[in-house]
Amino acid sequence: MADRPPPTRTRPRPERTTTVAAAHRPGLRGRLGDALFRGVAGPGGPESRRRVHGTPGPRWFAPDRPIRVVHGDASMFPGGLAALLLQSLHPLAMTAVADHSDYRNDPWGRLARTSTFLAYTTYGAADDAQRAVDRVRAVHENIRGRTPDGEPYHAADPHLLAWVHCAEAYCFLTAHQRYGKRPLDAAGRDAYVADMARVATALGIENPPTTLAELRDRLDSYRPELRLTPQTREAVRYILLRPPLPKPVLPPYLVLGAAAVSLLPAWSREQLGLPVLPHAERWGVNPAGAAVTALIRWLLPPQPQLRA
Repeated sequence: MADRPPPTRTRPRPERTTTVAAAHRPGLRGRLGDALFRGVAGPGGPESRRRVHGTPGPRWFAPDRPIRVVHGDASMFPGGLAALLLQSLHPLAMTAVADHSDYRNDPWGRLARTSTFLAYTTYGAADDAQRAVDRVRAVHENIRGRTPDGEPYHAADPHLLAWVHCAEAYCFLTAHQRYGKRPLDAAGRDAYVADMARVATALGIENPPTTLAELRDRLDSYRPELRLTPQTREAVRYILLRPPLPKPVLPPYLVLGAAAVSLLPAWSREQLGLPVLPHAERWGVNPAGAAVTALIRWLLPPQPQLRA
């Protein structure tokens, strides 16, 4: 497969009326891959997958768009962990998660909802993508409260939504550039940020960044608002040190956690109290992270093949 995605200027191919061909994956690889997929996508994952890839009609993103390249790669595993760590630095976002999300007792449910949202908005039919966005907006509208310091928050606040969005876009893209199978060129990186802006606008975010330079500038603009709170410390420990996983899975997960930390901006790692060890990361964390990501890529079932 080529190192770079197809040029973003290529005229999109029209969507075809399709059916999803069922993939038969016998053996240990198939069983492990299916278990991994169900762990990420939840019990309804297979049915959601059939709907996402099998429903005919126009999509928000053409088949050659960078968002499809990034979100379809196993680098989303370390990228997703990095996004959670970075997002936790905003006290309003972290309090909203702590107060209104059962992430400690049901982390897999939260992961499944997030992965399903990404699948529908990235690959699904346009009507299904809009319904996924509408559901999230309805949930956000009802999430309100105050931090332990008395500061009010509202999950539908465009400014707070933009922080969550920018943290995700930055971490997903950074992970893909380091661990993805098809890293993007400069034009592709900007195009990915522009693709993500399409989803951000639908979620109610005002003037989302559309280039990588704008994305970095927007992240930097939030730095005065960020701080390490007791809730952030708890979330970081939970994500990196105490995940609810069986013992055989812990070693590769801990490698992914270290890889996720290495993706974070240096200033955020300092705030989180996470070490910056350039030599250890270059010669240890990065190769190990690439190996675990490659193993996940090999295990996961391929996206359904569409046929006319």
